[in-house]
Amino acid sequence: MIPVAEARARIIGALSTAPVEHVSLENALDRVLADDVAARRTQPPSDLSAMDGYAVRASDTEAGKPPLRLIGESAAGRGFDGAMGAGETVRIFTGAPLPEGADAILIQEDATADGENITVTESVETGTYVRPAGLDFREGATGLKAGTWLSPRQIGLLAAMNVPWLPVRRRPRIALLSTGDELVRPGEPVGRDQIISSNALSVAGIVRLAGGEPIDIGIAPDRPDALAECAAQAKGADMLVTLGGASVGDHDLVQDVLGAKGLAIDFWRIAMRPGKPLMFGSHDGMPLLGLPGNPVSSLVCGLIFLRPAILTMLGVPDPEPVIHKGVLGAAMSENDRREDYVRSRLSTGPGGEAVVTPFPRQDSSMLSVMSEARALVIRPPHAPAIGEGAPIDYIALDGVA
Repeated sequence: MIPVAEARARIIGALSTAPVEHVSLENALDRVLADDVAARRTQPPSDLSAMDGYAVRASDTEAGKPPLRLIGESAAGRGFDGAMGAGETVRIFTGAPLPEGADAILIQEDATADGENITVTESVETGTYVRPAGLDFREGATGLKAGTWLSPRQIGLLAAMNVPWLPVRRRPRIALLSTGDELVRPGEPVGRDQIISSNALSVAGIVRLAGGEPIDIGIAPDRPDALAECAAQAKGADMLVTLGGASVGDHDLVQDVLGAKGLAIDFWRIAMRPGKPLMFGSHDGMPLLGLPGNPVSSLVCGLIFLRPAILTMLGVPDPEPVIHKGVLGAAMSENDRREDYVRSRLSTGPGGEAVVTPFPRQDSSMLSVMSEARALVIRPPHAPAIGEGAPIDYIALDGVA
């Protein structure tokens, strides 16, 4: 058995980034940039007012100066057409361009209007309430870097940068192959010794949340010819993920059948719980990740190994799971030689700290516990027993699995 970190590093190191495609800004949400993107304009394009008031020369607002003469108006999208001389002012509104000659904004609360005469009641300094040209960004400057995941915030920035089309990584196509005579799809008739196939749907969810495109190629019965036929349908995918059948039992056929078809195994078996029977290699020129058939093991391994693999193919700079710090909500016994991922509740303590409380039962067949869990406590191999309140590392599940 190899350590989790080594297994993940070997998977990531064997992958290439997905090809580039171009999408419109309207369709770019949740995509990953393939190249740096530069602004196509300066924002703001000119000096703008940050408040409603009067555009002035700061020197004209000093104490003892006569009232200013109002010569016009500047509004957003409709600026003042002309220059402003000494002793003159222009009525201005938020977002409007400063007239030529102005260098500050006198807010309307600090002025008294009497027809065209504007009396200053509070002096201002140069630059007061002015948004200078280029405050946000300048034309040609890099706005977002390659590997950026495009959320609504980034979409807004790109729109302001006047970028209508974007180079993004094509969504990695992940072929999902379930194995086992015991499996039937949800809603189908269930035989005496059969169970519902849940892994393909849950792992497909991990793929989608990671930015990939899941392709369900079906359930392969425990027959060599059927498994080989189903696996052949993965041709053209970026990765084949088998669900179950990767162990060494009489009915675990993946290694034997695909081995005869050119499967080259990099490693098999990981020092982790749940998920020891995990396999990685290449088949027919594509990476192959063999996840355990146990539902919880499949989900945990999907999060620990498959999600980072997809992020790597998307060119995301830091693909590994995000590790959070918290405190333990209940005592834990010492750990054995395997790295343990313990399904846990997540709450907030009195001081604002994250409190992570393991469920008392951790049977890896219990999807109800996995569904209720919001975190996985990470227990290193041979970790000693620890008490309630001890610091702990955990992976948050919300939004990723």
